[in-house]
Amino acid sequence: MRIAPLGLDHLVLRIAKLDRSMVFYCDILGCVMERRRDDLGLYHLRAGSAQIDLVTLDGQLGRRHGAPSADGPNMDHFCLRIDPFDAQALVEYLPGHGLEPSEVVQRFGAEGEGPSLYVSDPDGNIVELKGAALT
Repeated sequence: MRIAPLGLDHLVLRIAKLDRSMVFYCDILGCVMERRRDDLGLYHLRAGSAQIDLVTLDGQLGRRHGAPSADGPNMDHFCLRIDPFDAQALVEYLPGHGLEPSEVVQRFGAEGEGPSLYVSDPDGNIVELKGAALT
């Protein structure tokens, strides 16, 4: 058997407060709530062809794994490919929402080298916003 990944299906983030995460992922980054399971504390957001699932720490699923580690994050970052990637517009837009974007630099990703920057979500998860590869 040979496994052939086709792309990112979803990632799951454990979050402290749903309201502030919804502002960040939906209002600021443009994700759309696709499905919600309040009984589980599980919220599915559409991010292009992938999903970002938010699990509240105080919900049924969030309690299953205990409190977050005090030793630091379990994940370095994840990347959202965005279009258009207008560096100037992003560095003006994000601070208006209380976010501090990193410097825009060229980084390698799934499509090749392209512009990107980093921001942190309300729970301290690092999100890379990446533009098209410059080939």
